[in-house]
Amino acid sequence: MSLSKAGYDVIVVGAGPAGSIAAFVLARGGARVALVDKAGLGRDKACGDLIGPRGVRVLDHLGLNVDRAGRVGDMIVTGPTGRTVLLPARAGTNYPGHAIVVPRARFDAHLRTAALDAGAIDVSARVESVERGLVVLDRGSPIEAAFVIGADGAVSTTARCAGLVNSARVLWGFAVRGYVPVDVTVPVISLWNDQPRRGFPGYGWLFPGPNGANLGLGLGLGHSRHDAHRAQRSLYAFSTHLMRLGLLEATPEPSRQLGGWLKMGVVGTRPAEDRVLLVGDAAGLVNPLQGEGISQALASGQAAALAILAHPAVAATTYRRWIRDSYGRWASVTAPVHAGLVRHPRLVAGLGTVLTAPAIGSTIASTWAIYWNDLVDGAVRTPAVAAAHTLHRLGGVATAGSQLRRSLRDDLNGKT
Repeated sequence: MSLSKAGYDVIVVGAGPAGSIAAFVLARGGARVALVDKAGLGRDKACGDLIGPRGVRVLDHLGLNVDRAGRVGDMIVTGPTGRTVLLPARAGTNYPGHAIVVPRARFDAHLRTAALDAGAIDVSARVESVERGLVVLDRGSPIEAAFVIGADGAVSTTARCAGLVNSARVLWGFAVRGYVPVDVTVPVISLWNDQPRRGFPGYGWLFPGPNGANLGLGLGLGHSRHDAHRAQRSLYAFSTHLMRLGLLEATPEPSRQLGGWLKMGVVGTRPAEDRVLLVGDAAGLVNPLQGEGISQALASGQAAALAILAHPAVAATTYRRWIRDSYGRWASVTAPVHAGLVRHPRLVAGLGTVLTAPAIGSTIASTWAIYWNDLVDGAVRTPAVAAAHTLHRLGGVATAGSQLRRSLRDDLNGKT
């Protein structure tokens, strides 16, 4: 296959999960692909190291199963008062009933190696600028292709150079994680009040890992990138909270701490235009309710590659339509909800307390698990799934007049 007389058919900027999957699918489809990344093989990232059921499905479909990956199912949610709710894991018609846990350095290296083995060319460099199919590297030598796929994270150089992002409209978040020497078998999400009757605008987690537990905090910031350091400042206090709940025996300073930006709900981003397509975090494909991004990264990398391989002339339109139909309809409700909640810490505190109250939490647990994790589409029909559909319809009515929702619709339809 040849899409262009230029050096490559496609340049993929960024070798994280989204970029490596895109490069893998493209190279396996016969395209000439350059996979560009500034970091060496097996970089570490600020992440919970958990790949959700939809991500597991993509890996299975592509034959990219990860050796020695831990399998997890149900999840525990703790509320501000310490009460807990068990969110059950259930298989759907198009995804399994479990997630996997694997350190990001090993996961990223596995996918990048698969892409290179499929025929993608490794280009170790920092990208300075992108203009249509011309990518200028830090060593001064430009490379050219028919298409560019931006897989370079939340603060994507590709998105900025292509004019596909309005930073003032993005829903920003910041996450910080470290590791603590404790054995965890069931993932824990903690809704936490960092001040009396004022909910932390995000949540904390304690996830299983092969060498200790992954402990972190995700912070919602709304449309501003100010105060991101609050997550880092709060990490030790959150550890103390987990100790009070009996989930940690001590409050050690988490090791190997890393922080990173989140761009959520596709808000403020046009995911494709002309010959530039954005995938993963660069496209804002992060769950606005719970911050998951790897499953979306894997699926979007595959979808962007398939759009280019199938019909290059309309690849951007095809890919935007895929995002609209797969993630956009859900994000059109959940992103405005997220934007509203981060401005009202007392409401966040009250909501966390109510949702984990014994009489309520046990009743809504299955619906909560399905909706919060964006697993409604493809779920086996049950009363809990019917309730999740109803919840989404009610959310659609409540957010119908939202400016954020209108702008999201315009971005996914390619309107400027």
